[in-house]
Amino acid sequence: MRQISYPGSFALLFVWSLGIGLLSSSFLAEAQESAKPKAVIELFTSQGCSSCPPADKLLGKLAKRDDVVALTLPVDYWDYLGWKDTLAKPQYSKRQRSYARARGDRQVYTPQVVINGVTHAVGSRKHEVNAAINKEKKRLARSFVPIKISVKGDKIIVDLGEAPSGLNRRKGTLWMATITNSIPVKIKRGENHGRNITYSNVVKTLKPIGEWNGTNQKLVFNKQDFMEKGADGCTILLQQGKSGQIIGAAELKSWL
Repeated sequence: MRQISYPGSFALLFVWSLGIGLLSSSFLAEAQESAKPKAVIELFTSQGCSSCPPADKLLGKLAKRDDVVALTLPVDYWDYLGWKDTLAKPQYSKRQRSYARARGDRQVYTPQVVINGVTHAVGSRKHEVNAAINKEKKRLARSFVPIKISVKGDKIIVDLGEAPSGLNRRKGTLWMATITNSIPVKIKRGENHGRNITYSNVVKTLKPIGEWNGTNQKLVFNKQDFMEKGADGCTILLQQGKSGQIIGAAELKSWL
């Protein structure tokens, strides 16, 4: 595990949302079946970190489970070690630091997984990661908001459920992450020199696309605005505050 701690700010940009409507009873029934609570796993990793390949491999296995949403967010703060991560973005490093500040422990390291925006664990330690997933699934059962994402023609439609009883109805941020299912990388320098590593569910872009106020909402977007080159689909995350608990998620694994 390679650790780093340094200050940084994370600016969260809110953008417009389109259309608000009541969810039909048919959607609610479908949501209970297709939008069951899932633990969201964000792996902060780096091609320049020798401790990361086992975590990258584990994330690939977790991505195949139907009870989790697994995401890879490559960070850039190890680029000075001799190899510039070809997938990393400063935004993901800022997101990781924002989580650490919100938790109050300021623990920033690779490979680190953050589950549901709340609990962190060393990404290569399978038992530790599974324990954190189980812990967060129990927490999520009390705060889960059903989300459904679908495509109709050239539109992406996101239906958000209502806050469950007892959940703080403060505004939440709706994020859209465009995802590439698998990216093989041959690393030519640095600590992982000569290794070929495959990264799973790599986040190409992560953008706030609206706000949620605790009530049923319907949002409609132009599909072409989110179809990033090389992205296979997208993931929707509903998060409380700027870097709080993730209380809902949905995946669109193909744009079709």
